Amino acid sequence: MLKTIISTSLLTVSLATTALAQDALEIGANIGNVPWEFQDEAGNFTGFEVDLANTVAEKLGRDVEIVNIPFNGLFSAVQSGRIDMAMSSITITDERLQSVSFAQPYYDSDQSLTVATGGPASLDEMGDKIVGVDTGSTGDMWATEHAEDYGFADIRRYEGLAPAMLDLQAGRIDGYISDIPALQYYVKDKPGLEVVQRIATGEKYSFMFAKDAELAADVNALLTDLKEDGTLADLHEKWFGAAPEAETSTVTVLDMPAAK
Repeated sequence: MLKTIISTSLLTVSLATTALAQDALEIGANIGNVPWEFQDEAGNFTGFEVDLANTVAEKLGRDVEIVNIPFNGLFSAVQSGRIDMAMSSITITDERLQSVSFAQPYYDSDQSLTVATGGPASLDEMGDKIVGVDTGSTGDMWATEHAEDYGFADIRRYEGLAPAMLDLQAGRIDGYISDIPALQYYVKDKPGLEVVQRIATGEKYSFMFAKDAELAADVNALLTDLKEDGTLADLHEKWFGAAPEAETSTVTVLDMPAAK
């Protein structure tokens, strides 16, 4: 059963039922990031990473407390020790590994371009158009790096998927660049929106921790177990309706990422 805790600074949702708050594993997440972490019709937190976090915490013998934090704030939150770990389809990058640690990846992804139906059919048609991104995301990094290549008129930054989609449908932006699994999941029942292009970036997602945190190594070992016993594959099928492809990071045991 979910228990909601409201404070003056943060909305937290405890997935615990018995332990004291100080014994819980505090996890930061950008709620509204479908299908990874979002609220269902009853207001409960759900999603692929919520399920995975609960499984990991159970094996650690700890309860879970999820703290809703905008994506760009997750990095300082783990670095300061405000939370124990973070999730929100966070891509492992060499730059990020300089200041934080990641467990081994559990999902392979790319970026994508989403538009309102009848809008630009590809990035090549985004010249002099306004593109939206999530602040500090790899989509933001990609769009900034390639802005001149495609001639974007402007890049508008958002804190989460929902406000960006409202602006896209209202015509205030012409396209939205973000992680392809989240957008494919989001638009499947929205005929006014469509994902028109995959942008190959070769990204891999995982849980994020403070630099060299002991917890990172513990979670890394548990992810190995969850790959080997099929738990991660089952979660993939539950949330994406298909088994993960062979040799993807969802089923392949990988080394814990290290800074170069």
